Amino acid sequence: MSNSSNESPYSSNSLAVRAELSAIDASIRSASLFFVISAVSWLLIGTVFALLAAFKAHEPDFASTYEFLTFGRVRSAHLNAMALGWGNNIIFAVGLWIMARLCRAPINHKGILLIAGIFWNIGLTVGIFGILKGDITSVEWLEIPHYATPLLAISYALIGVWGVLAFRFRKGEHVYVSQWYILAALFWFPWLYVIAQTMIIWFPARGVVQSVTNWWFAHNVLGLWLTPMALGTAYYLIPKVLGRPIYSYYLSVLGFWALAIFYNWAGVHHLIGGPIPVWLISAGIVASVMMVIPVIVVGINHHMSVVGLHKEVWRSPTLRFIVFGAISYTLVSLTGSAMALRSVNEVTHFTHFTVGHSHHGVYAFFTMIMFGGVYYMMPRLLKREWPSASLIKIHFWASAIGITVMVVALQTGGWIQGLEMNNAEIPFLETVQNTIPWLKARSISGVMLTIGHIAFAINIAWMLFAAGAVRAKQGPTLLDDSKEGGIV
Repeated sequence: MSNSSNESPYSSNSLAVRAELSAIDASIRSASLFFVISAVSWLLIGTVFALLAAFKAHEPDFASTYEFLTFGRVRSAHLNAMALGWGNNIIFAVGLWIMARLCRAPINHKGILLIAGIFWNIGLTVGIFGILKGDITSVEWLEIPHYATPLLAISYALIGVWGVLAFRFRKGEHVYVSQWYILAALFWFPWLYVIAQTMIIWFPARGVVQSVTNWWFAHNVLGLWLTPMALGTAYYLIPKVLGRPIYSYYLSVLGFWALAIFYNWAGVHHLIGGPIPVWLISAGIVASVMMVIPVIVVGINHHMSVVGLHKEVWRSPTLRFIVFGAISYTLVSLTGSAMALRSVNEVTHFTHFTVGHSHHGVYAFFTMIMFGGVYYMMPRLLKREWPSASLIKIHFWASAIGITVMVVALQTGGWIQGLEMNNAEIPFLETVQNTIPWLKARSISGVMLTIGHIAFAINIAWMLFAAGAVRAKQGPTLLDDSKEGGIV
């Protein structure tokens, strides 16, 4: 099982392989474009909710006359629009596209995939309206009302089956690194979601078991769903764009199994100090610290894969986003391991530091890598290059600077907040007032992210409208997968 074959879908320039990949792209084009459009729509909707929540954090009277715009409802709507709307739709678009290409198996009966996608977004829309209406469950990451979740579960089941079927009917016996991550995530997410819904919403467990289940689910949505999908995308696109195999397949396998073994336990460390069995908390702390292993392994593998080609990385719009995300993965994971230590947790717990940590993982790591995946995938699906390199520049710099400002502001302000909360001589109201400058910086960063998202959406809309005319005029083309357009 190697990634170095000359006919590997990672790096082959063969005309026959390019023709085969083009046929696969055509088979999944309509489904992938539907999920991309849905993802970008939810990204913009979630951005609006994010701005409202950010402003209300330091200006509580802002839009206070509208009951559906209270902070609790707006923040929950933002979280679910971004996680289930943007996150899952873009995973369905990029993840299934990569799986189909690596399996070298065209997608059949894509109409069912589209129907499942439509019902997923209908269910999510019903859920978001339910949150704004006040039917919120008050369980973080599971705020969607109970009447919308069965539709989401059934829709996901139909969508996830396609990735499994593609793998089942793949050509050849090679199992690529990206397939390990994507296939595992397709199994992990429904397992996490169904268990959490059952034990917290549908047939609630008693006492602290609900809290343990909640943090087990919330933490693993990032670690066993968003993380493997993002890493699978990075492992596919880094060698694809650079035209060289990944540095070490065996390091990749080590990183995968270390992630699978340790991350499942890590979320419990958020309950340090709670009425939880000591052995369970200790297991969570040990697992969180052991997460250093897959993080270092992935970091080495990514770095050694691009060593000597840093100029090419910087010139590529795809790799610029992916490398930013890969570096963020290392930083956010090491920070998370440190936060599991009791001496650090007693400062960061119940503060904005944890919020900054979440944004660091979900946006700086996952979202930036998926942006890079879209920048590579869309030209292959539409057979044309991006219409505006300037919009790509705006998107990258606004997103990179915006999320950096947000993470630094929230984690710096959160650390100060934690120290002051642990000081009995400082009144709590004074601590709250001292966080306001950092929260205002967060709002400024939100405006910058909004600019980047608008530039991204405009470029996609421009490309979609122009693609039909260009394709009709020029006829079908085969893009060289070892080359990347839109260089900025």
